[in-house]
Amino acid sequence: MNLILLHPRELTGQHVTLTGRRAEHIRKILRATAGDTLRVGMLGGLLGTGCIREMAGNTVVLEVHLATEPPPLPPTDLILAVPRPIMLKRVLAQAVSMGISRIFLVNANRVEKSFFSSTLIQSNDFTEPLCLGLEQAIDTRLPEISVHPRFRPFVEDLLPELLRDCPIRLLAHPEGDRTMAQAARGLSAQRAVLAIGPEGGWVDFEVHRFKEQGFMPFSLGARILRVDTAVPALLGQLSLLRRLD
Repeated sequence: MNLILLHPRELTGQHVTLTGRRAEHIRKILRATAGDTLRVGMLGGLLGTGCIREMAGNTVVLEVHLATEPPPLPPTDLILAVPRPIMLKRVLAQAVSMGISRIFLVNANRVEKSFFSSTLIQSNDFTEPLCLGLEQAIDTRLPEISVHPRFRPFVEDLLPELLRDCPIRLLAHPEGDRTMAQAARGLSAQRAVLAIGPEGGWVDFEVHRFKEQGFMPFSLGARILRVDTAVPALLGQLSLLRRLD
């Protein structure tokens, strides 16, 4: 936890009272005491500092001063075939920590139907893993996230409108004949979308539908990666290419 993330509803004037995980982190991990200053951020807002004014039992009271804009978000979207629920939490946190604007959770031929019945998907509340990513990256802005249980309507009907301003469209696929650098030529500051499939990969039908929407298949090489390895690896490559272009 590199940032104490606050919620607007928690603020009273310039003060916030913390309990639970954040208060425990301040006491046990940071070993902070009254008078110490911590790095804080308001969810959806500014970064700043919080000075500890009171510590009693499980409670920490901070006096908050917010003045700094969070770092700019890279113009990157992620299309992700839904992985196992326990992995999905981890992947969402990783993606947010790397910097992402929108996340589309989609179905695919090799996604188990039961994944869409998980508590996380059914509740449509991804706040916990997303906030973990923000805390890690020292950011305050949640990405947009949406769930799409039917693959074909998503790709054929929704994607054309969603990606009107997205010229760089990348499809991670072991059989791709390009590297990401080749597939993402001219990236620079342009909006990009990255599609990552399930553990078993995209089937031919899905690859064909993505190609029809202008996606460029590329490969990481001969090694097949798990989804929770592929997501940060590919987002890291994309970030590096933006800086080099």
